[in-house]
Amino acid sequence: MLRLAALLTLLAGPASALSCERVTWQETRFSLCRVDPARDDLRLFHSAADGAPLGDFSSIEAETGRNLAFAMNAGMYHDDLRPVGYYLENGEQKMWLVTQAGPGNFGLLPNGVLCIGNAGAQVIETLAFRAKAPDCTYATQSGPMLVIDGELHPRFLPEGTSRLIRNGVGTSADGSEAVFVMSDTPVNFHLFASFFRDYLGLPQALYFDGRISRLYAPSLGRADIGFRMGPMVGVLE
Repeated sequence: MLRLAALLTLLAGPASALSCERVTWQETRFSLCRVDPARDDLRLFHSAADGAPLGDFSSIEAETGRNLAFAMNAGMYHDDLRPVGYYLENGEQKMWLVTQAGPGNFGLLPNGVLCIGNAGAQVIETLAFRAKAPDCTYATQSGPMLVIDGELHPRFLPEGTSRLIRNGVGTSADGSEAVFVMSDTPVNFHLFASFFRDYLGLPQALYFDGRISRLYAPSLGRADIGFRMGPMVGVLE
């Protein structure tokens, strides 16, 4: 029986490393999920097999036939749910890389790309991403960068008055960990970015969005509904 149990464990593959928690820092509440790309089935989701946008978390489960362990919105999008910037899903490019400055948060350079591939998950500044051309299976561009090589985005001010529910992702230097974060109360960019650098100790972090930010984390009792979404990121059970 012991040999059979060991064999079944090997066939099942490594156990999920996903963990979600709520923390309070600087008198502000955050929800976060830590993902190990080597052990967790981390993917980006946008379109169904017929090309139509999925739009919500339940549609991911219906399309894949699998349950989500965690998910959140993962980048800005147009009214028709098309990604604003570079988007790669299961090796298929669906939108090109945008390198020039522009209106809104996306165009507040430097912005960046979340790349998920065999080397793990890495947030990479857009121009560095273009120069390196890393091997990604999934990728989504968003902006602005929150943390670049351990430094906060230069445009962020501690006294910034724009406060929203915000979400984003930070990655470790070796790509072995991605931490997806949502503020549970409105925050400005400076405080949100500081959480990634000073609390989580992550050298790179990327902003996903505000206002429409949504989180699916059953272990936290979260299954947010609301606006239809473009790119989404999640872990399949």
